[in-house]
Amino acid sequence: MPLTRFGISLDRGLLKKFDRLVASKGYSNRSEAIRDLIRDSLVREHVSEGGEAAGTITLIYSHDTRELTDTLTDIQHKYHNMVVSSMHIHLDGHNCLEVLVVRGKASVIQKVADRLIGTRGVKHGKLSLTATGKGF
Repeated sequence: MPLTRFGISLDRGLLKKFDRLVASKGYSNRSEAIRDLIRDSLVREHVSEGGEAAGTITLIYSHDTRELTDTLTDIQHKYHNMVVSSMHIHLDGHNCLEVLVVRGKASVIQKVADRLIGTRGVKHGKLSLTATGKGF
């Protein structure tokens, strides 16, 4: 893909901070960092508009909560076409970590994540979404 050059003007202090960021992240040059920032912004917009997305839903919960595992499993089965994979880890004698890899419309994934995270007995949950890579 051919590259197009363009110039930008920045405040000197902002450029110094940006150069520190470029160095700390290990970018070989400013252009690489700017491309990543632009892609990140475009991906966030794509996801916020409900576009096709992939990501993870991470849950921390107590397996001692009555019927919680059945409820979480039932929700996952209802959306089986979206749940690509899941991993269940026993953190200690009472707490579990579950990570679901999901794929589909971002708006639907958000609803499913909200439902899972909001289930009684789930102590903490987090949704992380990105674009599937098409067009980026």
